[in-house]
Amino acid sequence: MPNTPSHLQTIARVLAWGLLAALAVVTAAPIGLRPETALPVSVERFGAFALLGFLLACGYPRRRLTVLVLTLAAAGLLELSQFVQPTRHGRGADFLVKAAGGGVGWAAALVLTQVLARLRLLRPAA
Repeated sequence: MPNTPSHLQTIARVLAWGLLAALAVVTAAPIGLRPETALPVSVERFGAFALLGFLLACGYPRRRLTVLVLTLAAAGLLELSQFVQPTRHGRGADFLVKAAGGGVGWAAALVLTQVLARLRLLRPAA
């Protein structure tokens, strides 16, 4: 079956959807329940969406443009969802950081898969 995902694609898909679910929970939760790290909040946002964009692009290599749109839409919708929670606030600057992270992760997956494809083509047959 040519359209059957590889094991790595399946793993990337499961991780991506799990990450998106976790981001939705963390984003919609009251601010006091938000996990904190030693990193600046913008770095956390950028990194989380970079990882999301990377995993989705690796998991769905034939749907790259759809993945990019989905990642950007998720960033926007999650930011908008904060207006429902009284202790949270959605901001345009936060969306831009998340969108940039998603775009960088998406592009990194694109580059990585192209490099790996070329390496496979250049590898001598055994």
